[in-house]
Amino acid sequence: MDTTHEVFNQPEPLVNYNLFESNRPLRDALAFNAPALETAGLTQLGGRLGTADMQTHARLANVHAPELHTHDRFGRRIDQVEFHPSYHALMTTAIEAGLHGTPWKEPAATLVASHSAPTLEEAVSAWGGLAPKGPGPSPHVLRAAGFMLFTELEPSSLCPISMTYAVTPALRGNPAIYADWSPKLTGRQYDPSLKPWRDKPGVTMGMGMTEKQGGSDVRANTTRAVPEGLDGWGQRFAVTGHKWFFSAPMCDAFLILAQTPAGLSCLFLPRVLPDGTLNQIHIQRLKDKLGNKANASSEVEFIGAVAWLVGDEGRGVPQILAMGTMTRLDCALGTSGLMRQSLSIALNHTAQRNAFGKPLIAQPLMRNVLADLALESEASCALSIRLARSFDHSDDAHEQALSRLLTPVAKFWICKRGSQFAQEAMECLGGNGYVEEGGEGIMARIYREMPVNSIWEGAGNIMALDLLRALRKPDAVAALTKELGAARGAHPALDRLAAALPIQLEEMSSELQARRLAQDVALALQAALLCQTAPSAVADAFCDSRMAGHWGQTFGTLGSGTDFDSIIDRAMPR
Repeated sequence: MDTTHEVFNQPEPLVNYNLFESNRPLRDALAFNAPALETAGLTQLGGRLGTADMQTHARLANVHAPELHTHDRFGRRIDQVEFHPSYHALMTTAIEAGLHGTPWKEPAATLVASHSAPTLEEAVSAWGGLAPKGPGPSPHVLRAAGFMLFTELEPSSLCPISMTYAVTPALRGNPAIYADWSPKLTGRQYDPSLKPWRDKPGVTMGMGMTEKQGGSDVRANTTRAVPEGLDGWGQRFAVTGHKWFFSAPMCDAFLILAQTPAGLSCLFLPRVLPDGTLNQIHIQRLKDKLGNKANASSEVEFIGAVAWLVGDEGRGVPQILAMGTMTRLDCALGTSGLMRQSLSIALNHTAQRNAFGKPLIAQPLMRNVLADLALESEASCALSIRLARSFDHSDDAHEQALSRLLTPVAKFWICKRGSQFAQEAMECLGGNGYVEEGGEGIMARIYREMPVNSIWEGAGNIMALDLLRALRKPDAVAALTKELGAARGAHPALDRLAAALPIQLEEMSSELQARRLAQDVALALQAALLCQTAPSAVADAFCDSRMAGHWGQTFGTLGSGTDFDSIIDRAMPR
């Protein structure tokens, strides 16, 4: 029987490829920031994450969103969230890879394979334990690279992974809880069951800070915590109140903020109490979000819930801010990973799709767009990995100051660029990029995901003000000057911007220009890093466009002298 048409000129999907081996900008960033790093485990992880079955898990976990069950069929309160099996497959892979906790434990021995092809379990498990060669491990850089790779596959399941990473060191503020929980928090076995921590091989943690009347202004919180006495975990409280955003309610425990007699304090709130009974955490509803569909975010109410003090009473805000620094790193890493994935899909599509007599990637204007996106992606990767490096050297004064500076800069600028980047990459696919079906539907999922990293853990204004506060300190200005000085002379536009920043800061009389300052600091840092890590074609094009004025108001407006071939070839995912 005759058919009405033949399917042709449709690209093969980007599948069954190695996310790490194909990412030259990431590999160069690692070589610059952690030259002794052993990357064999990242190669194994990148191969696993690029497979068809993992892409299917990512799709199904987002199509079949979490479901809340507040009561069982007999009317008993259970407050449980049910997930699709693919969500659990993603969580298993992330935790076996150590993305949640490996920086907080001593590096394990490198896996010595007794055969040429290790099993999947051995390969993935080996990643978190691979010790760098030579002096000075770089566990935060290693974990950051793995986090970025996983984000390319599926970002929303990483929410509890990120919070567990951020919360674990904060628990040192309660030595008894830390002694009991930290081995489970760094363990690499995923157990989603609802039971006491001691009966599980591994656990996860979430956070609950914001309330409906306060948002980022956590000092406006009204949740109350009444002292109940001392026990083996220290000062115990009964907590009554609510949280408007209670992330990942299926986690085993949470750090929350509540008003105690001494003021706003940080408390440890387990979902299951030590005696095996459920804590009084009532999930009111799950958030119906724009994106981030595989992850459950909720509104909760505490009805005399039991919690324990972490850190000093009345010092909850500094305790929470320490955790926020780490989750803000993950926001930058996550957006960078999403940029890389959407760029890879756009390159894969345009290399195979013909229009007007030749492949789209050969069309001059499309080459301008793709090269511009490649510059943005590589600059974001370079800045994110540099921030992770500062976490690995927290005992160094320069790195301490740089961490305070880079965290708000990276969170502000990279996350702000994400949504526009995703829209432009989607447009490279035309109508195929706008649909939800099949492999091209990844682009729609990425587009919906992009805004969350800009909003979560402090929106743009909060980050710009954080940067302004950091730069009021002489050590931060000195750290910025030193960091930019490493690329002095590499490009005249970068030299001009670097020289102007101290003057710009000195003349700033109010916070009205804080966003402009954040933009300029971010661009200067990205340019300085690219001048040290990327080929001259990339670094020069970035400086010419972002700082020398050879750029318009949208992607695809690079100057005609740009080396488009070198930039695009470097970014290709295969």
